[in-house]
Amino acid sequence: MAFAVKEINENSQILPNVSLGFHIYDSYFNGRWTFGATMRLTSSQGQFVPNYKCDTRDNLVAVIGGLDSDTSLHVATILGTYKVPQLTYGSAPVMKDKSPGYSIYQMAPNETLQYAGIMALLLHFKWIWIGIITMDDDNGERMVQTLSSIFSQHGICIALIERCPRSNFADESTNMMQQGARIFAKIMESKSNVFVVFGQSYSVNDLRWLPQLSPGYWGTKGKVWILTAQMDLVSMVYQRSWETDIIHGVLSFTVHFNDLPKFKEIIKNRNPSNAKGDGFIKDFWQHAFDCEWDELKGDSCTGEEKLESLPGVIFEMTMTSHSYSIYRAVYAVAHAVHAMHSLHSKHGMMMNRMWLTPPGQDQWQLHDFLRGLAFNGSTGNKVSLNENGELVAGYDIINWVISSNQSFNRVKVGRMDGQTAPERAFTINGEIITWPSWFNQVQPISVCSASCHPGYSKRVKEGEQFCCYDCIPCPEGKISDQKDSNDCYQCPDEKFPSKTRDFCISKYITFLSYEEPLGLSLAFFALSLSVITAVVLGTFIKHHNTPIVKANNRSLTYALLVSLLLCFLCALLFIGQPEIVTCLLRQAAFGTIFSVAISCILAKTITVVLAFMATKPGSRIRKWVGKRLANYIVVSCSLVQGGLCAVWLATSPPFPDVDMHSVTEEIILECNEGSLILFYCMLGYMGFLAIVSFLVAFLARKLPDTFNEAKFITFSMLVFCSAWLSFVPTYLSTKGKYMVAVEIFSILTSSSGLLSLIFTPKCYIIWLRPELNNREGLMRAKSQHA
Repeated sequence: MAFAVKEINENSQILPNVSLGFHIYDSYFNGRWTFGATMRLTSSQGQFVPNYKCDTRDNLVAVIGGLDSDTSLHVATILGTYKVPQLTYGSAPVMKDKSPGYSIYQMAPNETLQYAGIMALLLHFKWIWIGIITMDDDNGERMVQTLSSIFSQHGICIALIERCPRSNFADESTNMMQQGARIFAKIMESKSNVFVVFGQSYSVNDLRWLPQLSPGYWGTKGKVWILTAQMDLVSMVYQRSWETDIIHGVLSFTVHFNDLPKFKEIIKNRNPSNAKGDGFIKDFWQHAFDCEWDELKGDSCTGEEKLESLPGVIFEMTMTSHSYSIYRAVYAVAHAVHAMHSLHSKHGMMMNRMWLTPPGQDQWQLHDFLRGLAFNGSTGNKVSLNENGELVAGYDIINWVISSNQSFNRVKVGRMDGQTAPERAFTINGEIITWPSWFNQVQPISVCSASCHPGYSKRVKEGEQFCCYDCIPCPEGKISDQKDSNDCYQCPDEKFPSKTRDFCISKYITFLSYEEPLGLSLAFFALSLSVITAVVLGTFIKHHNTPIVKANNRSLTYALLVSLLLCFLCALLFIGQPEIVTCLLRQAAFGTIFSVAISCILAKTITVVLAFMATKPGSRIRKWVGKRLANYIVVSCSLVQGGLCAVWLATSPPFPDVDMHSVTEEIILECNEGSLILFYCMLGYMGFLAIVSFLVAFLARKLPDTFNEAKFITFSMLVFCSAWLSFVPTYLSTKGKYMVAVEIFSILTSSSGLLSLIFTPKCYIIWLRPELNNREGLMRAKSQHA
């Protein structure tokens, strides 16, 4: 304050021909003393007559202080009556009485900005398990409620809240020391490594007491203290030799300030001999240098001791944030008075009017000039107050570093700027932060539970806060690709989870193609069997007049061979990338052609049965024997299947589709069968024909006929039915291209069974035993066999 007043009085641009003076009073952190000191400000100098002031040259313009909110509130209750402005440089008091008479101007930004800065600091270092230490008063309760609300919105939990009783400097009771020991023990036992400390200016003194109350705890664990802007380093004389580890590495929010080099020079040269009017310096000198002014009481004070020789924790040579706030407050009063003075001059009023009028008659006008005040400070930076009387500025984040030689340094490591966009307001340089010694210069971690790695999600422990959780693996089909995920999520349809379930992998497209071994092998077998069938058909056409070809209806044999040839070829429709045409044709063609083949077999079997029955004397069945009945059976049975397939294609036809879910790692290109009901109806009808054919052939297998094919048909239909009965469960249990391969295999197997078991004996006679290919030879072979 003395430095600021001296600068202003020497500046001809501010209040020319007018000198500022000041008086400093100590509140002693006591309400009664504060009220008394405030009343003295309104009285004549040297006399205590409240509400009476006769010295016109000693008028009260404004009051700066106090540092603590309670002191400011006590002062405001008196000054409000006199309408004298009060500029505080600490925290704003909690006013239960909202009377407009309390005219307090805060030389600090709105505390909302500080709360946002604390929040941003915690989130930056991922500290989510936090302790709070506060004074047991209205300000402390307000801070707890505010931070609790903000923390819960941003995923931060409060592990511990400790409300410290207000210390009484006159009498440190045993009860308070016991309470302090209990609080410190709880702090040290807490899993939280970070504590936000909210208190008054002298609360750091209480913080330094804690290890002394429970010496066994300190050294076994360290904590990171985050101090709010109201707090500053305060050391009592008896703490001179105390360890400073507890405040080493502190992170402190302070109102933004600038260094003033001239101030340090003045401090260097200051001593009791040149501090005229300073009623505090001798007491300070005596305590700081541990000496006595009375030579008879031990080490005597010479007054020549150097302030720079004091440890930094006892006295700092540089200007602190609170000191700069006082400096800024003095300049704010001076500029407000200068603005009011200039306005009065423009209206023809006397230059020294404000100094000649009794106190209380003009001071109220100063309020209009303080609200919205803006001026350029001595360092060139802009200083302004908003309409609520709050400083428009930001907060610096200061790291307290105590060196081995007990020098105390404040290192600026970050800032919370209130005049920029919210996303750019907070800045921090974590690399230059000096952490408490316990952490060995490794960034502390403050969480209730260890981080969940990718591939895991958090599950809150029952009965505990949401920051305390267990890590559980992601369920099958889900992933988490970040730490501490609250939940796992599904990969997009075109991707699938990795084995560790911490990232998604692109699925690969698959279908049964000619380029892979499986598709190539099936195509080769289908073509080979088609060639064999064509050879058999050609052989039968070539020998169409022989008895073995004529037997059992030659036209049915040709129809059966042609249908089997087409069955082998239709398997090729199932190989390759599904297209609209192939999807439409393959199931319908397969069902219709197979129905024709089975109908031919059924017709051949019924023909054999009827032929045997017609040989009996007087049988009326003779008229049913012939090509007409066989053709009717083939056509009618085939038309039923053809009609069923036509309805299927007309109502809900198959179409190319993409299956992303059946196989985890694949995108399957397939033919969607459209109506599954009609698809299974088609298979069911084909199965019905096969069973009927098998039963008829089985019953006719022992009929005494030279050309009876029923025995061979029985075995062939047994193979056919076995192939398709095993097809159904296998088809339903496989996915993707293997499902298609199963169907192709069933087509080739069943068709091969029909071809081999029915036509191999006949081809054997045609190719290898042509002498038997006549009626006599066949009869002779049969009798020899019998």
